[in-house]
Order: sequence, then structure tokens, then C-alpha cells
Amino acid sequence: MYSNGDIFVGEVIGTAVLILFGAGVCAAVTLHYSKARAAGWVVIAFGWGMGVLAGAYTAAPLSGGHLNPAVTVGSAVAGGTPWSKVPLYVLAQMVGAALGAVLAWALYYAQFAANAERDKAQPTLGIFATGPEIRKPVANLVTEIIATVGLVLPLLFFGQNQGIGIGQVPGARVGVYGSGINVLLVALLVVGIGLSLGGPTGYAINPARDLGPRLVHALLPIPNKGSSDWSYAWIPVAGPLIGAVLAGLVHNCVF
Repeated sequence: MYSNGDIFVGEVIGTAVLILFGAGVCAAVTLHYSKARAAGWVVIAFGWGMGVLAGAYTAAPLSGGHLNPAVTVGSAVAGGTPWSKVPLYVLAQMVGAALGAVLAWALYYAQFAANAERDKAQPTLGIFATGPEIRKPVANLVTEIIATVGLVLPLLFFGQNQGIGIGQVPGARVGVYGSGINVLLVALLVVGIGLSLGGPTGYAINPARDLGPRLVHALLPIPNKGSSDWSYAWIPVAGPLIGAVLAGLVHNCVF
């Protein structure tokens, strides 16, 4: 069992690494005077996948490397993570997500400034948070639910594939993933979700990933940054949480 201190430190650091890579690749592809500008959706999907890889491997020995309230809730529904630990995980993930967004902004600080000078009408929210291509709240919510089931359900089964329960890994403290190699598989799974399921809404599949950086976007002094789109912000929070509960229930029905 992970201590409260280890959980907080692990999830803050791991989620910050995840968002640094994820918001970083979005900034690299979006902003003027970036060498990766206009590199495209495939680059973004792989950037986020590598963020999961780096963040989860970093956090796994301390906290299990959830990095995502949906993963934490899905694991709790499936019986792997104690419900009493869920608020601590979520708090740490939110803090880490905000920290990672600030680090990505600092890394691309010169590009944000130059971008505002060159294109005063270009919003920057897409670097930090998700948004739909077609704004239909019910359809957008369903998209996030299905995409999150596509993340959490396979993840919950990884432990079963190793012959051990979720969060009960002898020796190697790798939490929900079942074994170290499964962290790589989860990273590739996130790449696949981005490529296959990310088109309609940008695949938040993680409430902290969207809400933490959205808050940072609202607070940072980014020139000509545009709206933080709070009217949409509930969907990338509610959709992944609903999807996580459904994935946990399916897991329980099977086992």
C-alpha cells in the first residue's frame, strides 16, 4: 500500500510530466516560430502517448502512476484502489496538471509572445485544454465516455493478464498497470485512442488533464489568449468519470 505522502508526490510529479509533454507537443505544433509547427495530429497523438510513458514510469514506484482521476475512479470501482485514497489522488493529479501546464508555458514563453505579435486573433486554449470540432453537448459527452472506456477497461485488465489483481503487484510497485512493460502498452493505447477516437473532441479522457491546464490558461498572462471556454469545461470532466465507472462495472461483471 502506498503512503499518503508517496501518493501525493508521485501523482504531482507524474502528472506534471504528462502535461509538460502533452501541452508541450500541442504548443510545438500550434505556435509560430516553433520548429514543429503544423506537424499534425499524428505528432500530437504520439507526444501525448510519450507523456503518459514518461509520467507513469516516473510515478509508478511512488503512487502507481494513475495520473488521471478516471483511472483512479475506475480502479476504485474495480476494487484495486481504496475509495479513501481517491480524493488524495485526484487532488495531486490536479496540482500536477496545473504545474505541468505552467512548465509548458514557460518552455514556450518566447513563442507565446511572438505568436501574439504575429497573429493577434489566434486563440491558445487548444494548447492547454480540449474542445469539440462540432459543439453538440450530448454527442461530445458520449464521445468522451466511450473514449475513456477505451482507456480504462484495457488498463483494468492488464493486471488480470499478469495473473494478479489491480494494485496488488508483489515486488515491483507498478499499481494499476500490472507490470512495468504494461506502462509502455498504456502509452501506445493512448496513442491509439488519439489517432482513432480523438477527432471529435480532442480526447480529454482525463479530467485533471483538461481542467488543471484550463485553469492555468485562464490565469496566465498570455497575450491575446482568447476564451477559456468554461461552458464546455464540464464535458471533459463528467465524460471521463462516467466512462471510468462503466469500465469498472464491466470489469466487475467479468471477474
